[in-house]
This record gives sequence, C-alpha cells and structure tokens, in this order.
Amino acid sequence: MANYYSNKIFQSITLALVVLFGIWSLESNARILEDSSSSIRERHEQWMSQHGRFYEDFNEKELRFQIFKENVERIEAFNSDGNKSYKLGINQFADLTNDEFKGRNKLKGHLCSSITRAPTFRYENVSVVPPSIDWRQKGAVTPIKNQGQCGCCWAFSAVAATEGITKLTTGKLISLSEQELVDCDTKGVDQGCEGGLMDNAFKFIIQNKGLTTESNYPYTASDGTCNSKAESNHAAAIRGFEDVPANSETALLKSVANQPVSVAIDASSFDFQFYSGGVFTGSCGTSLDHGVTAVGYGVSGDGKKYWLVKNSWGESWGEQGYIRMQRDVAAKEGLCGIAMQASYPTA
Repeated sequence: MANYYSNKIFQSITLALVVLFGIWSLESNARILEDSSSSIRERHEQWMSQHGRFYEDFNEKELRFQIFKENVERIEAFNSDGNKSYKLGINQFADLTNDEFKGRNKLKGHLCSSITRAPTFRYENVSVVPPSIDWRQKGAVTPIKNQGQCGCCWAFSAVAATEGITKLTTGKLISLSEQELVDCDTKGVDQGCEGGLMDNAFKFIIQNKGLTTESNYPYTASDGTCNSKAESNHAAAIRGFEDVPANSETALLKSVANQPVSVAIDASSFDFQFYSGGVFTGSCGTSLDHGVTAVGYGVSGDGKKYWLVKNSWGESWGEQGYIRMQRDVAAKEGLCGIAMQASYPTA
C-alpha cells in the first residue's frame, strides 16, 4: 500500500513538473519571439536612420516594417546556405516588395526595334583579348552615382560608356551630366524619369554635338526643363555608336576588352534587388528592364567567370555599387540577358 501511495505522489509531482515545464517553455518561446521581433524593430529603426527614411503615419510604418521583416528573414535564410557563390544584404530597398522594386526599373527594352541599327561592329575581327580587364584600374570609370527614384538608368548607362570612351581618346576622365539627357533628350523614345534607351541617348549626344559636365548641369533625380545654356557648354563628344551583335557573349567580350559598354539586363529578381557581393549566378529572365555598364570582366578566386558591371544605385548596393555577374553561361542571351542589347559610343 505504501508503494501505491508513493507511486501516486511521484506521478502527481511528475505531472506537475511537466505542466510547469510546458508553461515555462511557452513563456520562454513567447519571450524569444518578442525579443526577436524587438530586435527586428530595432534594426528597422536603425535602417530608417541610416537611409533617411520617413513614413506618413503609424499604418504606413507598420506596413513597411512587415515588408522589411519578411525581406530580412529571406535574406538571412539565403545566406545560411554556404554553397552559394554570392550573398544578399539589407540595402536601401529593404522596405520594398519585389513588385514595388521592379516598378522602379524603366528601361524601354522592348522598343529596340525602333532604333536605327549601326551596320558595323569594329571589334568583329578581334582574335585575342586579355584574360581579364578592369577599366576602373585604367582610370576610365567615374565614381558610382545614384539615380535615386528617377527611372533614368538609360542615361546613367549611356553617360558611363561616354565617359569611358572620352578617357580613352582624350586621356581625360570627365564626369558628364545625366540630367542633361533627362531634361533635354525628350523628343523621342527617351522620356527622362519615365524611361529610355541607351542608343537613343547616344543619338542625342551626337546630334547635340556633346554633353556638358556633371558639375555644370547637376543631377536632381527628377524631370526638369532643359537648361539650354548649360546644354551648349560641351565637355565631351562622340561621333557615333555601334551595337554589339546580339546574343553573343563572345562579341560582348571583344567589346568590353576595348572600352566600357552599355548593356541592358533583367534586374527584377529578389536576389538582384538585395545582391551584396560575390559572383551573381541567380536565376533571372530576359525581360530587359535596367540599363547598366559593363566595365570589365575576369575570373574569381574559385574559377567563376564574371562580368564586372557598374550600376547606378549608389555605393550601398552590391560591391560598393558594382556587381559581378556570371559570364559564359549556357543561354546565348547571357545571364539576365546581358548579351541581348549592348552598345557603345565611338569617337
């Protein structure tokens, strides 16, 4: 009988401990979740301060916080996979959904058929190219710029390529004006912050007999009225432009080996939105929506071939404003369509 009561007491104590442990576990998990949420909120506040972000009211802030939280969780889950050749990071786009982010890219890539194509390709017979090249090291690339919320990537791409050929032909690296293109190149396809094409920008520069400097016609990240006085003060000029044969990374390689080249890409993926470093091998389509500039190529330490691409989203994105994109992929269009619609100015 004594054993019977002893067992009952033991069972009661055990049950009580299980219940207490369960309550403690629930409370502990709740605290962990609360601490995690608080930590994310602190990170969001820090991020807002870092990027100068303000919201209209509490509801807007809560909406943006939830988007920020989801993006952070996806980024950290991606980075936990040690087999990836690139990393993602929390940047200025962290409170935007991917759909909102995609809406900012306004290259008019599907209007390329309206352009009068140059019939020549001066690098066609190039047979030997260096194993790697970085036009930054040769002084042909200006510092990273930031287009902000204005959808004029086309202007930044065309200007970067023009800055490059100007350095190669004159020996002078001059920061040229994107705002001049935004304000003054508006009679055709190019429509400032609403999008445009690099080839049309080259056409404007030719017809205008040049571009002025960034300092003479500074960037405002908005559409404005053409300043004819500043526009007439030319600092650099080009004679023409040529298109790289489409869907050929070999032809693109020959071109980039000789000068910085304007390229169009599909920059709409989540991974591209939050790319922070490494050789980008992410999946992406060929719906060209963003203009950038190929300023080199090379091979990474682990043997991955890449294109070195200058972007116009500021230094807080990517590798201080640049991305290394996988080169020599199976698709003839190149990764993200980089070989589909490339062109360069000629002097």
